[in-house]
Amino acid sequence: MWKIAVGFAVFAGLALFILSKGGDIDMSGEKHGAEATHTAAPAAAPAPAASAAQPDASAAK
Repeated sequence: MWKIAVGFAVFAGLALFILSKGGDIDMSGEKHGAEATHTAAPAAAPAPAASAAQPDASAAK
């Protein structure tokens, strides 16, 4: 039984250590209203044209 208590204490200590090193971690739950900050995902860069990405096969001959 004492092994369970020691294991819990070690796990809790490790979790607190990781959370303290994580920076700005918000543990307050789901936000609604003005305090909710939504940031838009950055737009993906357009894919290069297939002809520009691979040289023409007829030019290799």
